[in-house]
Amino acid sequence: MGSFSGLHWLVVLVIVILVFGTKKLGNIGSDLGKAVKGFKDGIKGEEEKAPVAQANAEKTIDVDAKEKSKQ
Repeated sequence: MGSFSGLHWLVVLVIVILVFGTKKLGNIGSDLGKAVKGFKDGIKGEEEKAPVAQANAEKTIDVDAKEKSKQ
């Protein structure tokens, strides 16, 4: 009466597939994968965004805006 055997897990898997369907399970897996990827990108995003911001700052041109006089 301890843990489940392989046959028990197979029966549970078949019941889950019958209840939810393969398409819905595929969508759940896809959504879970996107969530994990987004989480990983969020964690290392700050480290990678700094060089990009610095490179964009080097390309920026500073100018003073002057008002054009009407004649």
